[in-house]
Amino acid sequence: MRKRQAKKRPLLPDPKFNDQLVTRFVNMMMWDGKKSVAFKIFYDSIAIVEDKKQDEEKTALEIWKDALSNVMPHVEVRSRRVGGATFQIPMQIRPDRKVSTAMKWLISFARKRNEKTMAAKLAAEILAAAKEEGAAVKKRVDTHKMAEANKAFSHFRF
Repeated sequence: MRKRQAKKRPLLPDPKFNDQLVTRFVNMMMWDGKKSVAFKIFYDSIAIVEDKKQDEEKTALEIWKDALSNVMPHVEVRSRRVGGATFQIPMQIRPDRKVSTAMKWLISFARKRNEKTMAAKLAAEILAAAKEEGAAVKKRVDTHKMAEANKAFSHFRF
């Protein structure tokens, strides 16, 4: 890169839980700059999780954080050209990329669900991910399997 790397802008914590991770999640979920709509969807889904949860000693926000950590990948494959052939090389993921990838997967697989509202879809995906099931967790497992299958090419790391 020619220019120096951009500074990370600090995120304001969300108004209800006072958590920066929630704001980051809502920013990823937001469409067309409608942050208030995205916050309403998130808070409604957390309320649905609060109603449907089986684990009484955990709050809905803790269940959401557990779901996020269950979706987080630890390794991923990156493409690298070596002598005309393209290899899938397994690499460790940076901590901030782990979190953003988990959020992206949770939101995208929630959008593909069949419930009526986005809040219901997100709540169902959060509850499924907290129990180590659902499409987002399956995506993490598939990513890990792909990295495991291509372990032989890890000496091509850059």
